[in-house]
Amino acid sequence: MTTRPALAFACAHMTDERLYAHQIAALQPAYDCRVFVFREHDSMAGMAQQVLSAMPQRFTWIGLSLGGYVAFEAIRCALPRLKRLVLIDTTAVADHPARRQGRQKDIATVQHGGIEALIPELPSRWLLPDHLEDVALQELMSDMARSVGAMGQFNQQTAMLGRPDSHVDLAQVRVPTLVMCGRQDPVTPLADHEAMAACVPGAQLTVIERCGHLATIEQPELVTNELTQWLRSNN
Repeated sequence: MTTRPALAFACAHMTDERLYAHQIAALQPAYDCRVFVFREHDSMAGMAQQVLSAMPQRFTWIGLSLGGYVAFEAIRCALPRLKRLVLIDTTAVADHPARRQGRQKDIATVQHGGIEALIPELPSRWLLPDHLEDVALQELMSDMARSVGAMGQFNQQTAMLGRPDSHVDLAQVRVPTLVMCGRQDPVTPLADHEAMAACVPGAQLTVIERCGHLATIEQPELVTNELTQWLRSNN
């Protein structure tokens, strides 16, 4: 019996398994796909261990935004376990002061008004403006945020407040690496992805057109096609 290659899908801030639903539906027949939502841990180390403890010795890490930040922690503590690396709509740059203030503000918003107080702000922050008219997409984002919940939001923001710049760590990677982002990502711009790709010899940079910060659900077909082709080319 042939063992399917293992893929770990690490979720973004305020998202759950549905972030990767389209990709997993396509890849599951050929790969052992496992999805990780980060609710319980308030540190990058704890989140990385959540993934590492559940995965086989060698596996491919696929992370979007927060899922990419956790990947950098895995690089620091368990680089030999990574067979391939996929970074989507993320950045190796540490938070600047304004972003740290924004995280603290979001924590306060949820502490005072619950998760429902924050949900209306998320689409305009993350999505391509054209996608703000997509009611189903907005409902999906709202449902995923509720699934993460207030404590999950607090833990995720606390972990992100403590993350370092990770370019030096990324430069240690010598496995096939795909860096992918939405052309119009307003949170982690294309320039950040170009810098990450430049750190890893042979890394592929793929830009998804007409797409904001949540590429896997904003342009699911394009992302799935690009990811499928890349995985086949980098067995």
